[in-house]
Amino acid sequence: MNISIRLEEKQDYKKVEYLIREAFWDLYRPGCVEHLIVHNIREVRAFVGELSYVACDGDTVVGNIIYSKAKVVDDKNKVFEVLCMGPFGVLPPFQKKGIGSLLMNHSIKKARELGFKAIVIFGDPKYYQRFGFVNAGNYGITTPSGENFDAFMALELSGGALDGIAGKFYGDTVFEVKDEELEVFEREFPYKEKHVTDTQLWH
Repeated sequence: MNISIRLEEKQDYKKVEYLIREAFWDLYRPGCVEHLIVHNIREVRAFVGELSYVACDGDTVVGNIIYSKAKVVDDKNKVFEVLCMGPFGVLPPFQKKGIGSLLMNHSIKKARELGFKAIVIFGDPKYYQRFGFVNAGNYGITTPSGENFDAFMALELSGGALDGIAGKFYGDTVFEVKDEELEVFEREFPYKEKHVTDTQLWH
């Protein structure tokens, strides 16, 4: 395995959507929606092309990370720009081999160099804490409804970057997907059977 990281190019788009579909299929819901979100992110102003990276094993695209601009709005309606990371995935046969960590570390370094203040995510704390993410509540940042929970996390990209920045986090509306849109998009991919897991039944 010879893994390299490079910026995503237009000819990678369908390969990336396929790998994201494979990575997220039946993970959080029957089927998945993440591949459509990746497809749509590239079409909105919030997309940060300078932080859209692919991991390749030789010429094969095996992982992808993507970022969009988001905001934190305080109680005086002052708006602060932050980054939202994701969807982010690695093809199942290549998972647990350090490829995700390579993509995370590389993109965090580049985001810092580009002058962004912070990254906010929804993800598994056990995984993301290794990169320095902590509960967003530590910075006084909540979801739009004022909530906080373990999977809602933030990373300062420089010391004190989030000082004085507190409020409600809003990602781009690109993350809101309609079922009809997903149904049409799915027709572009090979058929896969959907399964409902025990975990999904409890959500």
